[in-house]
Amino acid sequence: MDSTLLTRRSSHAHRTPLKVLDEMTLTPGRVHELCGSARHTLAMLVARATDGPVFWISAAWATDRLNPEGMCAFAEPGRFTFLTPRQPIDLLWCLEEVLRAGVVPLVVADLPSLPGLTAVRRLHLAAETGAGEGMGAPLGLILTEGDGGAPGVESRWHMAPDHGSGRRAWHLSRRRARTLPPAEWEVSRVKGQFALERRAESAHIN
Repeated sequence: MDSTLLTRRSSHAHRTPLKVLDEMTLTPGRVHELCGSARHTLAMLVARATDGPVFWISAAWATDRLNPEGMCAFAEPGRFTFLTPRQPIDLLWCLEEVLRAGVVPLVVADLPSLPGLTAVRRLHLAAETGAGEGMGAPLGLILTEGDGGAPGVESRWHMAPDHGSGRRAWHLSRRRARTLPPAEWEVSRVKGQFALERRAESAHIN
């Protein structure tokens, strides 16, 4: 059996997870999927929990762009470098190359369609390579529409607005994780601070 693969598998298992909000944690050196109508907000919450530069990759033809004024509620806009490839194939290529370089702690790719299993495996390997460069383990996020469903991701998270009268809140669910069960929370924002409140365990896995 290939000892290199065994080493890679054991190395990321022992990395300290990034704590995004209370029970929401993400393993560095891996690629995670964020989906749902509030996936961009969720990605900004992840950025809020990190330090250093963020590379944000989106298609040149995409009409939705992050608003710097809205970003300020989560993270300093000056931390972000925006990459806008003109060809669909270059979206994943950019994500893979940035992860492999290992010099950016957080890389986000806003994808118009789901990547295949081979592509996701390449992204994991690139993140592992980047982690070996000595600059820390990079965290990769892919943003997908609807319920997502990219194969092979380390975890899948869905978030959608759940605002009410005089309150801003979101419904967050962990739909897939290698070592944790599905779960659901309410994300609330009070006086600029975000918090999680557990809803219920779910037996549904996508």
